[in-house]
Amino acid sequence: MTDIANRVVGVAYLESFCEAFNRHDLDGLMAHMTDDCVFFASAGPTEDGAEYRGAQEVRRGFAEVFATFPDGQWEDGRHFLGGDRGLSEWTFRGTRSDGVRVEVRGCDVFTFRDGKIAIKDSFRKQRSL
Repeated sequence: MTDIANRVVGVAYLESFCEAFNRHDLDGLMAHMTDDCVFFASAGPTEDGAEYRGAQEVRRGFAEVFATFPDGQWEDGRHFLGGDRGLSEWTFRGTRSDGVRVEVRGCDVFTFRDGKIAIKDSFRKQRSL
């Protein structure tokens, strides 16, 4: 695997991150994140959603997403960068483990540090199917 830590964060980097999500590849995802990363999920008990801090907790948060949506895919990605910040727009499609189909338009707002993702903050619009 390419040494992601030495890459400049660009569109290809965010595409690679999205591809790791679509593979449900926890190791690949975490290779894109700083050791002290933070993930704010789009749903959860606070106005910021569920909050995961540190690589071990962020990994657990991503694993929970995959367990909830075993066939989940992030499609139609569009990526934007500005300084140490970035944004990815996407359409998520998946079936919850209880059989309910979900389709969501959403985005992730990123903060980068040292060539990796330090913060992933997710937002979504979910429609009824």
